[in-house]
Amino acid sequence: MGSKNKEAQERQKASFERGLEERLSLLSKKGIESSRVDKDTLVKKLRANIRAINDRLKAIAANERRTEELAKMKAEKAAAAAMPKERAAKKGKSPKEAASEGKEKKKKKEKEKGQEPKPEKEPKPEKKKVKEKAQEKAPDKEE
Repeated sequence: MGSKNKEAQERQKASFERGLEERLSLLSKKGIESSRVDKDTLVKKLRANIRAINDRLKAIAANERRTEELAKMKAEKAAAAAMPKERAAKKGKSPKEAASEGKEKKKKKEKEKGQEPKPEKEPKPEKKKVKEKAQEKAPDKEE
């Protein structure tokens, strides 16, 4: 019953609605009042199942709408990403070349200002182990 398939949910809903109609017609043939029909356990159960399926169908519809919106947004982003590539292609430079030129210009500006690019940090020397330090401080004992 917990299927996420829209068609399966619709089939189950139709089945419950048929069952509800049959039960209501049976109770009306017996001459039971409407107040007692509402209290009938089978009628309650069938109506609850129909409500649950309606909620599932609403969730499925919301999911489909959200998927469509995301697909539209993705298409718009792809179109927007294609626009700068087309502009760069018109200028005769690829986007990668344009990005690398920007980095070179930045390095040139730093040199012009008299600032050199920061040198890379050297790795720290390894610390001696505690045991080695203890052995160096203590004189060797012979047995």
